[in-house]
Amino acid sequence: MDRNKAAKWTLSLLLWTWAGTLYFFGEVAWKTLRGRPETISWTMLALAIVLAIPLERFGAELPWTMPLALQAAICAAAITATEFAAGCLLNLWLRLDIWGYSHLPGNLLGQICPQFSLLWLALSLFGIVLLDWIRYAIEGGDKPRYRLI
Repeated sequence: MDRNKAAKWTLSLLLWTWAGTLYFFGEVAWKTLRGRPETISWTMLALAIVLAIPLERFGAELPWTMPLALQAAICAAAITATEFAAGCLLNLWLRLDIWGYSHLPGNLLGQICPQFSLLWLALSLFGIVLLDWIRYAIEGGDKPRYRLI
């Protein structure tokens, strides 16, 4: 692997870790404010880092002509699917009870729900743009530009 390619992948790894950690601290604050700090788990940090990958890679690989709303919708779907798989493993099979959406309408096995899929959509819009601008500030290249639809 040449030096330039290695540097790009190192930047991607750093961005995934940074974005996942940022989300995790938001999760810690949310659960602490709601009086549920016992539900904070290191698995949320690991999952958040994994979920940062499509956000960062979309900005790095997709053409600027792809609508930002479509990028965010694809990311939200990927996040929701990963959350479902992780929830089935961590919450249902291992019984860690890290999160649960059983009380929300439209939930699937208490692991995902439409309300949080919409939250992932909003966070994806924000995350894609933020990671694009960080990458641009560090690497240069094409200045980020977006089509909403």
